[in-house]
Amino acid sequence: MKKNLKLKRAVKLRSEQDNLRVKALNKGVDLIAPETIFLSKDTKFGKNVRIEPYVVIGSKVIIGNNVVIKSFSHLEGAKLEKNVTVGPYARVRPGSHFYKGSKIGNFVETKNSKIKSNSKVSHLSYIGDTEIGENSNIGAGTITCNYDGIKKNKTKIKKNVFIGSNSSLVAPLVIEENSIVGAGSVITKNIQKKSLALTRSPQISIKNYKRKKK
Repeated sequence: MKKNLKLKRAVKLRSEQDNLRVKALNKGVDLIAPETIFLSKDTKFGKNVRIEPYVVIGSKVIIGNNVVIKSFSHLEGAKLEKNVTVGPYARVRPGSHFYKGSKIGNFVETKNSKIKSNSKVSHLSYIGDTEIGENSNIGAGTITCNYDGIKKNKTKIKKNVFIGSNSSLVAPLVIEENSIVGAGSVITKNIQKKSLALTRSPQISIKNYKRKKK
């Protein structure tokens, strides 16, 4: 009996997804391998949208014109304006808003964040409770440390900012425009505009060092 119920539910789900895929295709959405793509009833598509295989789109997603969503990405509760690229392997959580021309790359997770026009978060980063201004670049391995164990705190990164790779931005934090954060930094204080901020321990090299043997 339970097996039959599961089978009926699976058939119903497949039928619903097939209908949503056909509806999207009829609107001109380019679904690559549509049988691998899962959609929601309330998804809104613009023109010239391309979705690659193995993408899951949850509820409350708005997709603008000329958007590309690459393989193995999961989106929910997000707004993507025109000319946005997402993925592959991106996780876009509720409250994410990507403005025109922005890019969210591979293994990037966003939540409750605004990525303004032409800004990029290309690799291996977590962006939560954050606003990133126009024309900023977030380096690989950057983390916004938004949770202090009690509450969520906000990070504000203004326009034309460059965040070096493997940086931790400890919120609450404001990084003013035209600033640079050096790679490998842990930033805990606000940064003034047109500044370079970095935190690094001195490198130590021991010549002719020999490892201990077991």
